[in-house]
Amino acid sequence: MLIQLEQSQQTVRELKKGIEELAQSIKVEELKEEVASLEEQVNQPCFWSDTQKSQAVLKNLKAKKRTLDNYLKLKKDFDDISSLIELALADEDGSMAGEIISELNSIKNEYEKQRIEILLSGEYDANNAILSIHPGAGGTEAQDWAEMLYRMYTRYAERHGFKVKVLDYLDGDEAGIKSVTVLIEGLNAYGYLKGESGVHRLVRISPFDASGRRHTSFASVEVLPEFNDEIEIEIRDEDLKIEAHRASGAGGQHVNKTDSAIRITHIPTGIVVGCQTERSQMQNKETALRMLKSKLLEIKEREHLEKIEDIKGVKLNIEWGSQIRSYVFMPYTLVKDNRTNYETGNIQAVMDGEIDEFINAYLRQNCNI
Repeated sequence: MLIQLEQSQQTVRELKKGIEELAQSIKVEELKEEVASLEEQVNQPCFWSDTQKSQAVLKNLKAKKRTLDNYLKLKKDFDDISSLIELALADEDGSMAGEIISELNSIKNEYEKQRIEILLSGEYDANNAILSIHPGAGGTEAQDWAEMLYRMYTRYAERHGFKVKVLDYLDGDEAGIKSVTVLIEGLNAYGYLKGESGVHRLVRISPFDASGRRHTSFASVEVLPEFNDEIEIEIRDEDLKIEAHRASGAGGQHVNKTDSAIRITHIPTGIVVGCQTERSQMQNKETALRMLKSKLLEIKEREHLEKIEDIKGVKLNIEWGSQIRSYVFMPYTLVKDNRTNYETGNIQAVMDGEIDEFINAYLRQNCNI
């Protein structure tokens, strides 16, 4: 057991260097000063005189304090375990080697998590995420695949303590879904999920094929940051086609059964958004308009356009050759990301929402670390 403790010293040396680099990345001393300054603002008697500004300050404080507190706890835990390893080796006591190595591995995992979070420094990474799923051609088989992805992302969100709110849901003809849009609420939800945008490919023996043939299906995933009302964007009324309809949902549990659901078409671009889960038609309209603004702003920035009016239209090919990830159930089990080449054979875990390694590999690749 002492040999294991001696071998763990290499991990300790690597972690020490990594944690020092982490401190430099977050500028820990400056961060302490920023947190102290923001806390001083919050304690001012006139702090709540401007509610909008106050909420922005509180949001900023919460994010910075979380980063600081997480780092300080990581540093303390690392220092404690380093001292414990040195003490055990000095006393030639290997009785606690198993517990010590297990704790060291936990600290290493927390370090990796914080290292990944530092990558989420994009302008909108901290925002909530609006995630939409649409099946490709293929009828029931593709619609069932879209529902499987919906379940996967719901499970992922639950694992990370994110809140999932269904905004729009359209049942499939026989099974699955024709489309679904959800709001995933939580710190860095967009930052983590932004790399999931693209076409996802499924290969399996179809349960809907009596001949038991192998089928390939596609579904597209779109992830947008949710923008709040602080960002001003003007959309002309004459550019909108607004329709009310009866909501459709899985078993009816998500939605109202009145004609309060709203679908909005942005005529110049052909973009369609909808919401059906709020209490009133007016609330559904407001939510749908926020979704439209998020989509227009995302396209404007992605295409480096000067203004919203420059967007000519959106074309999405949900087909072979454009996929970002493949999920193979038969003749072998494999999930492989085409961008990072990260893969795993544990497809059931992936479908249960364990997609962190795919997300982390994408973030590392796109930040060159």
